[in-house]
Amino acid sequence: MSDPSFLRRNMNGVTIELRVQPRARRTALEAAGEGLKASVTAPPEDGKANDAVIALLADEWRLPKSLFTVIKGAAARNKTVSVTGEPANLATRIGEWMRAHG
Repeated sequence: MSDPSFLRRNMNGVTIELRVQPRARRTALEAAGEGLKASVTAPPEDGKANDAVIALLADEWRLPKSLFTVIKGAAARNKTVSVTGEPANLATRIGEWMRAHG
């Protein structure tokens, strides 16, 4: 099975591209077409929405929050998040989440 289009493997883990909706009514992570959409209730100020996105991803994929870093788009809706770890294991875990929620 190939990786989802929003996931890229690298030497240190994977990167995830997603669109974020801050100040949403509820917190949710969903596969939207070929992409990934994160809705968080946190406002987009002082990094609160970024922290909420990391907490959401960590919770959904059952990984420690310390593995996640927003590497691009910290102040934008379109973000790139780095997840540190063994790339094949991360891709498998995220792929299984996609199949369960896609």
